[in-house]
Amino acid sequence: MTMMNEARARFDGSDKTVLMLRPRSDFVETDTTREVIVRALAYLKTGLPVHFRGPAGTGKTNLALHVAAQLQRPVMLIVGDEALTTTDMVGDSNGYRYRKVVDRFIHSVTKYEEDAVQRWVDSRLTSACREGFTLVYDEFTRSRPETNNVLLNVLEERMLILPTGTRQDNYIKVHPDFRAIFTSNSQEYAGVHQVQDALSDRMVSIDLDYYDRDTEVAITAARSGLDHVAAARIVDVVRDFRETRDYDQVPTLRASIMIARVTVQQEIYPSIQNGRFVSICLDILGSKSEFTNEGREQRARRQKLILSLLERHCG
Repeated sequence: MTMMNEARARFDGSDKTVLMLRPRSDFVETDTTREVIVRALAYLKTGLPVHFRGPAGTGKTNLALHVAAQLQRPVMLIVGDEALTTTDMVGDSNGYRYRKVVDRFIHSVTKYEEDAVQRWVDSRLTSACREGFTLVYDEFTRSRPETNNVLLNVLEERMLILPTGTRQDNYIKVHPDFRAIFTSNSQEYAGVHQVQDALSDRMVSIDLDYYDRDTEVAITAARSGLDHVAAARIVDVVRDFRETRDYDQVPTLRASIMIARVTVQQEIYPSIQNGRFVSICLDILGSKSEFTNEGREQRARRQKLILSLLERHCG
């Protein structure tokens, strides 16, 4: 994903990047994607947060950013991480602000007053709530549930509770234009936490699955520059390989885009007669299998399977 090709970034001096997104020129809208976009925007415009949930390779992040661009508001991006804390989300005190007053009202008497006040620095969530930005929280289930608890009042009561003792105000009211879009991988378990019911109950989850053939062909062609006929050959190989379930990792749309991009870069045509193209397919699709000494025969069998699919669609 090349966000910065379609975005202008503003650095505001406090370690936060606000994205001014425009719809991507290579984003493919078919009946399938358009229907999801319309549903998501309907929920967002009423103030409801939207959660795109689906396996890897279903375009959740691209879809979230594209939908956010339709709202025509600055976008604050957060990526879920095990090490993310509430402080990282909300902000914290950073240093002190000093004030010194010198009173010379009586010329023969000099009076000094000094005090120091902790300086508060907003972080991403606080800035989004205060300014009415669109929050895109990518892979939010990778963050610990206790970190995400701060979102409960934001999404329901439209208030952001701030740490006590660090600010004069203990909370801020969420800006009316604030919107939130979440993404998560529903099939991955490593490094992923279960969503607490209180949080999932506050959002509308839209389940995404692998796209239909026409949509995958259109996306592959748009992201690689390959013509639709050639892109269809590659997509058909990958889709048929996916249907066999003879792999350790699901070959997604990303595999089609990878093959197509290398094919364009190498200036070759997707054909079984082109040894370089065959090698590209074997490398990319073969990487979906684990490498073990015990699996040599299995890898050889899968290579024959991939070659048979190439013969069928690229012969």
